[in-house]
Amino acid sequence: MKKQLFSTLLFACSLTTLTAQTPVYLDDTQPIEARVKDALNRMTLEEKVALCHAQSKFSSPGVPRLGIPELWMSDGPHGVRAEINWNDWGYAKWTNDSITAFPALTCLAATWNPEMSAIYGKAIGEEARYREKDVLLGPGVNIYRTPLNGRNFEYMGEDPYLAGVMCVPYIREIQKNGVAVSVKHYALNNQELWRGHIDVQLSNRALHEIYLPAFKAAVQKGGAWTVMGAYNKVRGQHACHNDLLLNKILKNDWGFDGVVVTDWGGAHDTYEAAMNGLDIEMGSYTNGLTSESAFTFDDYYLAKPYLRMLKEGKVPMSTVDDKASRILRLIFRTAMNRQKPYGSLTSEEHYQAAREIGNEGIVLLKNTPVQKKGTPLLPLDGSKYQRILVVGDNAVRLLNEGGGSSELKVKDMVSPLDGMHTLYGDKVVYTKGYAAGRPMYGRAEEIPQSVMDSLRTAATELAKEADLVILFGGLNKNHFQDCEAGDRVTYGLPFGQNELIESLLGVNKNMVLVLLSGNAVEMPWLNKVPAVLQGWYLGSMGGNSLADVLSGAVNPSGKLPFSFPVKLTDCGAHAFDELSYPGDSIKQVYKEDILVGYRWHDTKKIPALFPFGYGLSYTTFAYGKPVASAKTITADNSLTVTIPVKNTGSVAGKEVVQLYVGDEKCSVLRPVKELKAFQKITLAPGEEKEVTFTITPDDLKFYDEAVGGWTAEPGKFKAYIGASSADIRGTVPFELK
Repeated sequence: MKKQLFSTLLFACSLTTLTAQTPVYLDDTQPIEARVKDALNRMTLEEKVALCHAQSKFSSPGVPRLGIPELWMSDGPHGVRAEINWNDWGYAKWTNDSITAFPALTCLAATWNPEMSAIYGKAIGEEARYREKDVLLGPGVNIYRTPLNGRNFEYMGEDPYLAGVMCVPYIREIQKNGVAVSVKHYALNNQELWRGHIDVQLSNRALHEIYLPAFKAAVQKGGAWTVMGAYNKVRGQHACHNDLLLNKILKNDWGFDGVVVTDWGGAHDTYEAAMNGLDIEMGSYTNGLTSESAFTFDDYYLAKPYLRMLKEGKVPMSTVDDKASRILRLIFRTAMNRQKPYGSLTSEEHYQAAREIGNEGIVLLKNTPVQKKGTPLLPLDGSKYQRILVVGDNAVRLLNEGGGSSELKVKDMVSPLDGMHTLYGDKVVYTKGYAAGRPMYGRAEEIPQSVMDSLRTAATELAKEADLVILFGGLNKNHFQDCEAGDRVTYGLPFGQNELIESLLGVNKNMVLVLLSGNAVEMPWLNKVPAVLQGWYLGSMGGNSLADVLSGAVNPSGKLPFSFPVKLTDCGAHAFDELSYPGDSIKQVYKEDILVGYRWHDTKKIPALFPFGYGLSYTTFAYGKPVASAKTITADNSLTVTIPVKNTGSVAGKEVVQLYVGDEKCSVLRPVKELKAFQKITLAPGEEKEVTFTITPDDLKFYDEAVGGWTAEPGKFKAYIGASSADIRGTVPFELK
């Protein structure tokens, strides 16, 4: 309301002062393109340039003289961030900016359910609208290349098709609220170490087949209104003003009509910013630590230096007209959109959405009997246990805190321990077991070994008397874990958790391990732990979601959106020298090329600990024989593959049926198979459904570097139907004529 009132007053003042000279009414009954042209014709050069850079930490100017309001932006791929001060990184300490924390986007990807993506986008869009934000900085669709990337929890996994399918409904539903998304970080921001300058080198095939398709889907299918540039360089040029990425691919090839925004501080050169497709520069000269009094917002690369270059004829006027037109289009779509709904905040509907997404995203990794002839440990039968020991810092930690820009200020937070108390009441006893330190950004608190030893000993003693142990461990949002601006330094669990797990198992075999993280971790103890859940960062209702799945109120149906390698060197990015990861601090070469994730594991025949697409259920599913509608496919037609799937267990459940396609023989290296479609189906006990997939000629293509485009070579192909990339239940051969 405050922002709308301010804009209204500016509009009224402009009418009062200028009516005698020139009418300034901007007729909002006209199509947006007519309004853009009209407004642009009324603007001075100085006003056009002013649109192109920030005026505060999270806003950019409008045109006050014409009653055109500013743009207000907010971090928040999984929640709208608390208000930040005008000119520094401190929190404004408002009392009305607490929100719903939704599950991190890695969890959303693990649902393998576009309906969940739409529910997510609608809810978070309503919260952003209520908070009067015009641009929400997300979703992130960078590819999971290495499990050491500190920011993987914000992204949607290792497969470009899965990420592309899952981001589109999220984008569409957010923007129905008159709030733009800013799809990030475009492109190749696949590590946080040296992110501000590392120069990524890769093949055109890897660029187009792996790292760009999700962004392309976001733009062409999702209709994204803004895209955020990445910090890193790509082939020698910073991504935020990169001619190849922004001009040639995004705006020319893909027809993007929106705005390119820098990541905060991502601009480095006025001429390149002017010429290479950047539209709004945010956050330059900021390090979050010192005063900015020496630099005003007019000192940005796209501010006074840009204005001088325009006046001196060093860059063409057409550049600023294009930038201003795009920004005006964005303002008319958002801040000046009278048709947008009111929005809502922390409603019961939003809490239910967060819980439902968490329920569908949790992945059951392992579920075996404690005794050889017993039943699997999960779901838990509360009547069997009189004393339940809950262990772990993550059982009580606010995992919305830390992580950098993804830090959230929540109105309500249900912890895992809260969820266990709701289920089992006084049966639950809690002990910490390990200490992870306070939430910090840019550094990690060191915990004395004596403290760790004491906590582990206390937990082990309590475990001796417990009927059941539930350990909530994993990572958190501190530096060197799942956190912006730094990568993990080890693949193993931190804070002595491996030693804690072994110690607890030494006195009590009835253990459930719940890993809360956005990344894969090493599991040297896996064969000893009977039940393991991958619980992600689940947000405000996380404790309820975990309780739902552990108790069996919800049958787990999440599937992994990335592979868990046994050891780090089993991952393609780490199979070469340091130039492949993390680089030599200046340059980095993606030596695994197109073989990312399961593509690497399949092609190199290196089994994953848990493969892409993997996830167990409390029921079982039987796949019948797949049948193709034809034996051949041509450039002008498609074929279908149908397979029956039956719930052969005793409880209702959901299964993700996955279609992969492999080229049997090709003149270039191709993966064994690649994901091309999936469906999530719900089946009652004994129920059977037929799942049908359509394979088109486009599904068979690779990026041909020789011609600079997509092609498919005639020959033999194979369709694989599976419950994961490694659990193939049926194959169908066919031929491309």
